[in-house]
Amino acid sequence: MTKLSEDDLAAVSSLRSAVMRLSRRLRHQRVDESLSPTEMSVLGTLARCGSATPGELARKEHVQPPSMTRIVAMLEGKGLVRREPHPEDRRQVVVSQTEQAEAMLAESRRKRNVWLAQLAEGLTDEEWATLRDAAPVLEKLAHL
Repeated sequence: MTKLSEDDLAAVSSLRSAVMRLSRRLRHQRVDESLSPTEMSVLGTLARCGSATPGELARKEHVQPPSMTRIVAMLEGKGLVRREPHPEDRRQVVVSQTEQAEAMLAESRRKRNVWLAQLAEGLTDEEWATLRDAAPVLEKLAHL
């Protein structure tokens, strides 16, 4: 990696701060306040990646397997996930989201999109163009 200039370092700091503030504000737009951010994240991972074992979910969510076991049990108790026998390894289970979880996530995305669109109404055409250009780059950073 090349050495960053002072301007680059300042931009990185500004980006980090802005992303964190925006993320906090977006988290407050949740549909179901009874779910923790981690529980919502697990449901989002299941929505994006499909069914997974608790161990796979733990790796993807960067939590310890015993913690994921508790999270899955809480989500199952709320009717948001179901556990089924693993098709190849009877010692394992596969976790998948329920239709109730799909509907809740869809409503949550809709609510957050509406909120963000209303917030962005104050942007100029040039700022909108910059934001459209930046979105794929931010998406790439989020998945590196």
